[in-house]
Amino acid sequence: MNTQDAKRVLETALICAQQPLTLRELRTLFADGVGPDTLRSLLDELVRDWDGRGVELVAVASGWRFQSRPELREYLDRLHPEKPQRYSRAVMETLAIIAYRQPVTRGDIEDIRGVVVSTQIVKQLEDRGWIEVIGYREAPGRPALYATTRQFLDDLGLSNLEQLPLLSAGGEPGPELGQLLQAQSSLLEDGSQEAQAASEPAAASESESAPMASHAGAPVPALPDSDPEATEKVQADA
Repeated sequence: MNTQDAKRVLETALICAQQPLTLRELRTLFADGVGPDTLRSLLDELVRDWDGRGVELVAVASGWRFQSRPELREYLDRLHPEKPQRYSRAVMETLAIIAYRQPVTRGDIEDIRGVVVSTQIVKQLEDRGWIEVIGYREAPGRPALYATTRQFLDDLGLSNLEQLPLLSAGGEPGPELGQLLQAQSSLLEDGSQEAQAASEPAAASESESAPMASHAGAPVPALPDSDPEATEKVQADA
């Protein structure tokens, strides 16, 4: 099979896929007759082929996918004018702390935010598929260690944690992450009523809610008492 035909096969598979495709899955298209280096070269060519178009080929945490470019989001939203899902500031700050300081316990989050973390906030983020328990800290009570998931990175259009947006000096991570999430607002339209119901009134009243989005740049080091093995697992998963 020549290069052009191989690119057509990859392009068709990626356009028709319902979710990101891994390199291993893409190699099965050719019965493993195409090596990893050749496959990456073909994908890079496809990226260049689609440069300047309204759709782009990108690598996210779960694999490769085609997606609309963020600058065209406002036009596509006119087809479905529903308002994007909104999350309270408490939810955004909790998510941001986990994203930038992972792995962390609820106690770590409470120390940083200065308020009690609601069980409903944690459940909301877990139900969304953005955080998960990756282990337990060797401390009294063995508190659960939370980290972000591949789904979290996929929804942000990122391939790894290093692409999270850089924090400004002395800045809080919540607003930075919220701006990032707005670029993928279409991914957040489903389940807004359930999420709103799950968010506790006290958390919602902490401050005004923030819309979710996507795209971003680099993580803050883990807390000093974080579990090293859990940290290694997070980096490996990413």
